[in-house]
Amino acid sequence: MKIHEYQGKEIFRKFGMLVPRGIAAFSVDEAVKAAQSLGGPVWVVKAQIHAGGRGKGGGVKVAKSLDEVKQRASEILGMQLVTHQTGPGGQKVRRLLIEEGADIRRELYVGMVVDRGTQRVVLMASSEGGMDIEHVAATTPEKIHKVFIDPATGLTDAEADDVSRKIGVPETSIAQARAMLKGLYRTFVETDASLAEINPLVVTGDGKIIALDAKLNFDSNALFRHPDIVEMRDLDEEDPAEIEASKYDLSYISLDGDIGCLVNGAGLAMATMDTIKLYGGEPANFLDVGGGATADKVTEAFKIMLLNPKLKAILVNIFGGIMKCDTIAEGVVAASKAVSLKVPLIVRMKGTNEDLGKKILAESGLPIITANNMAEAAEKAVAAAKGQ
Repeated sequence: MKIHEYQGKEIFRKFGMLVPRGIAAFSVDEAVKAAQSLGGPVWVVKAQIHAGGRGKGGGVKVAKSLDEVKQRASEILGMQLVTHQTGPGGQKVRRLLIEEGADIRRELYVGMVVDRGTQRVVLMASSEGGMDIEHVAATTPEKIHKVFIDPATGLTDAEADDVSRKIGVPETSIAQARAMLKGLYRTFVETDASLAEINPLVVTGDGKIIALDAKLNFDSNALFRHPDIVEMRDLDEEDPAEIEASKYDLSYISLDGDIGCLVNGAGLAMATMDTIKLYGGEPANFLDVGGGATADKVTEAFKIMLLNPKLKAILVNIFGGIMKCDTIAEGVVAASKAVSLKVPLIVRMKGTNEDLGKKILAESGLPIITANNMAEAAEKAVAAAKGQ
């Protein structure tokens, strides 16, 4: 689960981290009132969407008067903000953060994720703040410094001080940087985050270390422990199909292609998408119905896939283990009839009750295209999507 920058900064404050004063706004009038409340000669008007690169897309602008705040807020609020993380369709801006200006002397980067190799939280830090960290990693990897944190000790003072010096924090600000990094680690662990990132972390003219941005993602499996964080969820920022899928415990992610995929098992789903691409097609989604899918669950999965107006074919690829092929076949038939399926349907199933499943499909009277293996299924799905 993701939250907005202003919400992330609220959490940072709770853990003793220094962030600029700011107020969320949902209208132009609220933006002006927020600037008046903050006071000062300079404000920053920031679009609030669940994506990075907002500044490059025109979603972050400086204002030096209340009239400018009104103008900038009018320009940003309601715009379709396109960044490298939103895709070409962009994301509509429904919220703003009005923030006091900062005297920025140096921009740094710090972030934390779980490193699967070491099974530890890793602190990544760089002197190249304000840039896409992926670009820094690709072009100048030596500028990224990592600390693999021992969970028994947490981030130590020595580790925090060492990495702070490596990224260019002035000696007079080391103690502040230490407090910031240790606060970020506490935030990461105590909120069950999957990502905690500050880009940029800035050094101001008077030597303060301030989190000028806040990006927090959370492990959805741990949200039951954090009802306060769940309340921060913004459904406007999420794909409607993915929201609908979550109601039925379906693992669904929308993609840009036109071949819908219904598969049991995440590994098989990934392999199915790879095979579709191998034969020249593009998957429209990742969809894992899991090992305990019912006919009703399969029907809902079909309905969700059909929300995609670009859909040209559906490929059902099932390996029957715990999930029996006849159950899936019954679900496929029921779903096809319930939704008046108008796109080609390709089905490949192997495993438990395979023959019974194939018999159900054959006797359904539906124009289902069957396949004996994954390669054949993908090839037929790609051909069907292309109208061949």
